[in-house]
Amino acid sequence: MNQIIPSSLFALTLLSSLSSPSLTHAQCHFPAIFNFGDSNSDTGGLSAAFGQAGPPHGSSFFGSPAGRYCDGRLVIDFIAESLGLPYLSAFLDSVGSNFSHGANFATAGSPIRALNTTLRQSGFSPFSLDVQFTQFYNFHNRSQTVRSHGGIYTTILPEADSFSQALYTFDIGQNDLTAAYFANKTVEQVETEVPEIISQFRNAIKNVYGQGGRYFWIHNTGPIGCLAYVIEWFPIKASDFDSHGCVTPLNNLAQRFNYALKQAVIELRASLSEAVISYLDVYSIKHELFLHAQGHGFKRSLVSCCGHGGKYNYKKGIGCGKKIIVKGKEIYIGKPCDEPDKAVVWDGVHFTQAANKFIFDKIAPGLNMACHRQ
Repeated sequence: MNQIIPSSLFALTLLSSLSSPSLTHAQCHFPAIFNFGDSNSDTGGLSAAFGQAGPPHGSSFFGSPAGRYCDGRLVIDFIAESLGLPYLSAFLDSVGSNFSHGANFATAGSPIRALNTTLRQSGFSPFSLDVQFTQFYNFHNRSQTVRSHGGIYTTILPEADSFSQALYTFDIGQNDLTAAYFANKTVEQVETEVPEIISQFRNAIKNVYGQGGRYFWIHNTGPIGCLAYVIEWFPIKASDFDSHGCVTPLNNLAQRFNYALKQAVIELRASLSEAVISYLDVYSIKHELFLHAQGHGFKRSLVSCCGHGGKYNYKKGIGCGKKIIVKGKEIYIGKPCDEPDKAVVWDGVHFTQAANKFIFDKIAPGLNMACHRQ
């Protein structure tokens, strides 16, 4: 079970949990990033497939919608910046994309395990992790065939060596827990499905390894019991809420998932002899931010920056950027809070750019170790 640790100890704990290299190890250099995940790291995949995430998404940094369900940059954007790489283009986005430094296969709403529903039925993406791997597999092979044609293809597609030298990032699993919960399963029932979900995640890592991937950067899942879109589904029972307003049983579920994920990482480290696998405890960082938001310079923790109505400025079906009819008048839910940089949650589901930067700053030291095997 993950323990919540003080913010001042995050960096030390993360570094020691990643590996224990000597201080003389050379700084890692990754020529590319290949990312797999959900909305926490989607830089335009779902927007390309099903329609752009409209304004005010992107308003704090990009100045307009940029395919992200956020007011600005995501953790994966800050990772790319820190490695001196361009922001990742979504694999599904054919307009203006440059894949010379990697590709992003993540889409908002993606689970690890495929769901037997459509996006319109459930709100979850059909691009599950196995589909994302298939896309990567095809991209790996076809990109080299096309690149051999020369010309512009040599500037927009990765070199062959990039695939073995790249950082492979994963941030996925949250939707597996919430999808099962939203299907009216109990927390206990969802927990019984975790082993199968983790098994499929483990297979994905092995498949990428089989394609030459050697450096893996894996985020665990966050405290779903602190997000408005999940809290709104939970039956109101005062004893299930902690003193900060988060739903304890749901956070416990996330931590059980994370425990299983960490055990899988330990097994993968033992079985994949050439792999360097970094496990990042982002749950603890996000939980710390929810619990002590003001101490970290934030004014809003559980309440959404962009939304409409309810205790958390969030209502299902009336998300940020939507239009609704109130008393015969059309209202656009597009005005974010006055200080997005002081809010933890952007829209009841996703984090703000400021929160993403906070998270990145805590895990950033691990990037210097992500190429060194224990």
